[in-house]
Amino acid sequence: MTARIDTFVAPPCVDEIEILYQDEALLLINKPSGLLSLSGKNPLNLDSVHYRLVQQFPTALMLHRLDFGTSGLLVVALNKTVAADIYRQFQLRTVVKTYQAVLAGRMDSDAGDIELPIAKDPVNFPKLKICLTTGKTASSHFQVLDRQSGPDTTRVVFTPLTGRTHQLRIHSAGVGHPILGCDLYGTPESQQMADRLLLHATTVEFDHPISGERFYGRSDCPF
Repeated sequence: MTARIDTFVAPPCVDEIEILYQDEALLLINKPSGLLSLSGKNPLNLDSVHYRLVQQFPTALMLHRLDFGTSGLLVVALNKTVAADIYRQFQLRTVVKTYQAVLAGRMDSDAGDIELPIAKDPVNFPKLKICLTTGKTASSHFQVLDRQSGPDTTRVVFTPLTGRTHQLRIHSAGVGHPILGCDLYGTPESQQMADRLLLHATTVEFDHPISGERFYGRSDCPF
């Protein structure tokens, strides 16, 4: 099967990256919605979080990513030793992240876990899919913050227990409540209910690679 090519070209992002915390080891930044985490193969997608940061911090290394439309917290290492330490924490799943999202419809349960395995979808690149036979284990905990009517929506806090690509977007759609503004996994109705993806990385928690103390970062949800 011929590999599919991603023809997406990101529109210009005028919003700035906000540096929330800085020391000799790392940066904690707030990524705006509508900015790539890493520059794409297409030269038209040069602008990204990493491209901007290395202008000021030449040794900056990305430790994880957020989808183009997702806003919120990213941890950036300032040297390879720090990067290796935090990578190890990601692998051990001791890094704890939470996200806020607004979903279409009213979720019945106040809290729960979504356990739906995720696989590649070669037919619909760059989308992924839920597949019970070939998918990799994926787990997301959710807790409802509030519900609104007219139209019905549900605001939730997600705690991803695994780190699959598009995980929260796929899991939300998989239980029948896509994230508002999600272009890949939403319905035509839910896509039109917001002018951006309503998903924001709100907190991150990990062991600081220098002090060893537990580090806690927060970014208030903008929607």
